[in-house]
Amino acid sequence: MSENVDSSTAPRLIGKPASAVSRLFESKQLGWAAFAIAVVFPFLIANNYAMNIATTAVIFVLLASGLNMVVGYCGLLDLGYIAFMAVGAYTAGIVSKAFELPILYTIPAVIIMCILSGLVIGGPTLRLRSDYLAIVTLGFGEIIRLTANNLDITGGPSGIYGIPGIQLFGLDLSAPVPFYYFCVVVVSLLVLGSARLGKSRLGRAWRFVREDEDAAEAMGIHTYKVKLAAYIFGAVWGGFGGLLFAAHLSAISPQSFVFLQSALVLMAVVLGGMGNTRGVVVGAVVISLMPELLRDMGNLRYVIFGVVLVAMMVLRPQGFWPARAYEPERPVHDNDPPGGGPGRPDGGTRPGARGRRSRGAGATGADSAKGGAA
Repeated sequence: MSENVDSSTAPRLIGKPASAVSRLFESKQLGWAAFAIAVVFPFLIANNYAMNIATTAVIFVLLASGLNMVVGYCGLLDLGYIAFMAVGAYTAGIVSKAFELPILYTIPAVIIMCILSGLVIGGPTLRLRSDYLAIVTLGFGEIIRLTANNLDITGGPSGIYGIPGIQLFGLDLSAPVPFYYFCVVVVSLLVLGSARLGKSRLGRAWRFVREDEDAAEAMGIHTYKVKLAAYIFGAVWGGFGGLLFAAHLSAISPQSFVFLQSALVLMAVVLGGMGNTRGVVVGAVVISLMPELLRDMGNLRYVIFGVVLVAMMVLRPQGFWPARAYEPERPVHDNDPPGGGPGRPDGGTRPGARGRRSRGAGATGADSAKGGAA
């Protein structure tokens, strides 16, 4: 049957964006454009209210990019992600207050506590799937909030106050504009890091687990370790968001980490486009700024906000900016071997040519592999 198949005319399942708009959306310059807009914003509006809202939106972008690694890349439904933000915020506040340290000195403690939290919740529960995992993560978020509400070291319901601001190289960055710029730089680096992770070997394993966990395990991927890695990376990103949140408000309490916050972060990931870092950034900015833009509407703003979200899910369920699977093929060079050996689907040995099929009629991938093995 394979002799009747002409693989040279097989359709391309993955290819370059066809339209000019699609190519524009895939441009690498968009990240720099977004960074430039964030830098210019204080020159346009620099009052305290605008800086407070903008800083909150930047921190929200960091949380959404962290959850995107868990939900978008790996396909793990997490309804208690805000718990990792609480762990980072309380760790930074407790350590800085107890030892009278600048809050940046608490970064190692924040990372360690977030990793331990990811191991504690992810270790026994990541063998669960779908709704069961979502219920467990929801319970974890509530456990963290209730624990912080009942411990003396966390300040109980009153929380922790007087958390020091950011000081870097002897400069006080606690003022609204300097702290905003600090958050923009830190969040940009972490968002870039999450995007690079998504394109790495580990990121490809995350996508395989998301698409079909059984098939990924059959192909040799240790799905449990891969999912645990996604959970730990997401926890660390959430911890950094909590640290910036504590430094921004200089006070934290259990009421800052309710389930609604987890739902909003998840909403930003879903509406922005799961698995696409750029779409998640857009979704986070929209979700964080829309309630403030509708503040003049009073209580009606929540109705309008809900209607807009429902309309978005109905009209564009894949999100603002859905992820696009695309890996460019390398061009054929003159010094490449003509083919005929194992290692390439088309019988050649040139590395990096992914997705290319055999040009000869009747030579399928399985036949080539058999010929190479012979």
